[in-house]
Parts: sequence; structure tokens; C-alpha cells
Amino acid sequence: MFRILALISIFTVALFAAGDASFEATKRELNIPAIIMFFIFVGGTLGITYWAAKRTKSASDFYTAGGGISGFQNGMAIAGDYMSAASFLGLSGLVYLKGYDGLVYAVGFLVGWPVILFLMAEKLRNLGKFTFADIAAYRLAQKEIRTLAALGSLAVVTLYLIAQMVGSGKLIQVLFGLEYEYAVILVGIMMIVYVTFGGMLATTWVQIIKAVLLLSGVTFMGFMVLSHFGFSFEALATKAVETHELGQDIMAPGGFISDPISAISLGLALMLGTAGLPHVLMRFFTVGNAKEARKSVVYATGFIGYFYLVIAIIGLGAIVFLNSDAGAQYFVDGKLFGGNNMAAIHLSHVVGGNVFLGFISAVAFATILAVVSGLTLAGASAISHDLYASVINPNCTEEQEIKISKYAVIVIGIIGVILGIAFEQQNIAFMVGLAFAIAASANFPILFLSIYWRGLTTRGAFIGGLLGLITAVILVIVGPIVWVQILGNEEALFPYKHPALFSVTVAFIGIWLFSKTDNSQRAKDEKKAFEAQNIRAETGFGAAGAVDH
Repeated sequence: MFRILALISIFTVALFAAGDASFEATKRELNIPAIIMFFIFVGGTLGITYWAAKRTKSASDFYTAGGGISGFQNGMAIAGDYMSAASFLGLSGLVYLKGYDGLVYAVGFLVGWPVILFLMAEKLRNLGKFTFADIAAYRLAQKEIRTLAALGSLAVVTLYLIAQMVGSGKLIQVLFGLEYEYAVILVGIMMIVYVTFGGMLATTWVQIIKAVLLLSGVTFMGFMVLSHFGFSFEALATKAVETHELGQDIMAPGGFISDPISAISLGLALMLGTAGLPHVLMRFFTVGNAKEARKSVVYATGFIGYFYLVIAIIGLGAIVFLNSDAGAQYFVDGKLFGGNNMAAIHLSHVVGGNVFLGFISAVAFATILAVVSGLTLAGASAISHDLYASVINPNCTEEQEIKISKYAVIVIGIIGVILGIAFEQQNIAFMVGLAFAIAASANFPILFLSIYWRGLTTRGAFIGGLLGLITAVILVIVGPIVWVQILGNEEALFPYKHPALFSVTVAFIGIWLFSKTDNSQRAKDEKKAFEAQNIRAETGFGAAGAVDH
């Protein structure tokens, strides 16, 4: 293990020695404070991985940290998993660019959590073991449901992973002066090491550390921005309106999402998609009981809600400070260096100097590592637990399942690196939207109805879920982003960027219709089994407890 860690350290040094990357507009000097803090973070997390590896012996340890994570720790880890680089950099960049409409995304990301808290958290913990497919397949046929759930999980994980890998490459390219390909490879290697050796325990602590660092960083930025306006948000907003080229329009809706269908569809994707993300749902099996699962969501909602409130301050602060005389140094040929997504990074330099810029840069990198680690573990568990151990080889031993999972981590990591490099020049914005649409259309309806609807059958869940998955993918392909912007056609066949309103509706109607028309004996047995499932969901009798290490 130590030899591997040493090789990784040597490899990272070699990569940074090969820095001084070229950009479209200019060259970026190596950010020495950022590199120092980066190595501190890498060293600390590799130490945690070594500690976690010695405690990861069983499948329960690898997938769910033995269920021994407390509600507070898990809430912090969920927040760390959910507050991605897209949230930190993308949302602050959206507020910087469009004002009010950037906050629509923040609200959409947040409102999914009450759904999880009140309708799902307790039942997820009582019914599940390692993945959300355990719940969907509790009383339904294992083969069909687990196969579909695994396909949905892998689709979400792959799309999300590509977006994160491309984002990480661009981010590190701008922050550290490192070649794009090397940056993506570095993220892939670190991700594989964390998950393969440390499993869920290492991933959890990486996410907790990242959440603490990120919340500390944005709090300091928000404090410094507001301190220039007497800690008055109204004064900050007024100055932002005066400064922004759109003026008063940045405080009005409609600049980014212009019609009601798109707004509703986007809201559904963000709200229901959150409740269907496999790497988020997996975290509810890491706590000891349903009470801790509920506490996890309460803490996570608090941390995430606070984070999005501060992001609004940071976005408005970027408008004010980057469009002032002091912000002129961050523009090249009239454009913000690194794009609008770098607004928060440049603001960190304005309010905190080189040292704080280095801190925020290292935190942004930590953010990516934490998210891709969670995604990789969710994808690996879908392959090893849902497909291999439950469908392909139900008689496999626990050791065989863990071995397959670790192989899957390596394969997913390599695929993520290859696709990250391949998609460097592509518009990847649609991938995150499609990931949420698939999660909302294929994963959430099956999961929700398997918990609450007695009439659900295997045939209904499989056909309806598959219809939702296919509809979401097709509508994105024939929509404005892919059909027009990427494929170069003049007009989109489907006029809306976000398909969730239609694909979620198709999924629910399909599940209902094909379940209602299923009169087979298997369907009758599945409906009868609902009573026993409901008792377990409400009481937790028979659910696995925490493991003592």
C-alpha cells in the first residue's frame, strides 16, 4: 500500500513539473500556494485512505462503511457529495452572468431534499442494504429490476462523471497551469486509489473534509464581500444592479429560463433527480438506523441551504468587484479569464490575495475528487452488487463481490479519464441536465412507487422505467442543445432543453398502466408481499444494523 502511495506522490510531482500549460488567450503561471495546499490535502486524504483500508474487510465495510457513520457525519458527507464544482463554480458563475436566474438552479437543487427527508430517508434505511436497487427489488423480480436499476445508475454516473472530469481538467488547467490531459489523468488516479483501497469509509471522510473546507472558504468570501457594504445584502444587490451591464434586469426572472414549460421541467429534473441520484441514495445505508438517516438529511439540508445562500452573495460580489478597476486584471480580450465559471475563483483573489486563492483552488480540486469518488463507488456497486452478485452469479462469495467491485472501480476510472479527454472541446452542459433527467425519469418513479404503491408489479416497473429512460435520452438528443448546438441542425425537433416534465410523466403513466394490466400470478404474489415490505419500511424490523470496527 505504501509503495502505491509513494508512486502516486512521485507521479503528481512529475505532473506539476510539466506544468506551464497554454490557453486560448494567455499562459497561467504555476500557483505555488495552491500547489502547496493541494499536496497537503492529497497527503492527508491518502493517509485517511490507508487508515480506512485497514478497516475495510467486508462487503458492508466497502459499500456502506459498515453502517457506522453518525447522522451528523453522514449529513456533512452528503453535503460534500452534493456540493460539486458545478454548484460552487457553475452557480456563482450563473449569478455573475444572469443574476436572479442563477438562483433558480440553487433553489431547484435544494427543494429535492424535503422530498427525501419526509418521504424516503427512513424507508430507504429500513429496506435497503447497499444500493437503491435493493429497495426496488425487495418484492419484485431481481433480474429485471436490478438490471434496469443498474443501467439507470450507470447512465447517471457516466454522464455526471464525464461532466466532472471535463470540469476538473479545465479547472486545474486554469488554476495550476497544468496540461488538460495530465489534469484529467491525475483526477482519475486519485479517484481510483481512494475508492479501491478505502471504499466508502475513505470516500466519506474525503467528502467530510471537503465539505468543511468548502463551507469555510465560501463563508470567508461571503463575509469579506459583505464587509464592504456594511453587511447589508440590500446594499450589495443595489451596487450589483448599478454595475452589471443588464442593470435592473438581473433581478428579474426570465433571462435564462424564458418559458413556463422549461421552468417546470427544469424544476422537476432537479427536485426528483436529486431523489434518484444513486451516489446520494447510497449514503443512507452508511448510518446505523432510520433515526440517523433522518438526521443525515436534516443536517445535509442545512449545510446545502446555507451554501446556496452564500453562493448568491458570492455571485453578486463577483459582479461588483470583477467589473471594477481592481477586476480588470482578470479579463483577457474583454472576456473573463477561464470563462464565467471562474468568477468565484477570481473573486477569492480579490478578497483574500494569493494565499486565499491557493486555498480556494485546492478546495475546488478537493470538491471534484470527493464527487467523482462517490460517483465511482456508486457505479462500481451497481456492477458488482446489482448485476454480478444478484443477476449473473447469485452464489458468489462476499470476497468475489468485493473483487469485482474493485475491478469495476478501475474500469470506471479509466473510462472516465478517456471520455474526459475525448469530450474536452464538447459542450458538456447538457450532460448534467441529462443525468438529473434520467435519475428523475428512470430511478425515482420505480423507487418511489415500490415503497408506496401496493399495485406495482415487475412488468410495470421494468417497462415504465425503461420508457422513462429512453424518453429522457431521446428528447435530449432531439432537443436544442444536442440537435442544434452539437449536431449543427437548423432547428430542434423537440423545442425544450429540459425533458423531465415529459419523461417523468411517461415513466409514471407507463408504470401505472403496465402494472394495472398485469394479471399474472407473479403480479398477484408481488402485491401480497407489499404488506410485509411496508411493515419493515415503517418499523425497521429485520434491517441490518451498524458494524463495530
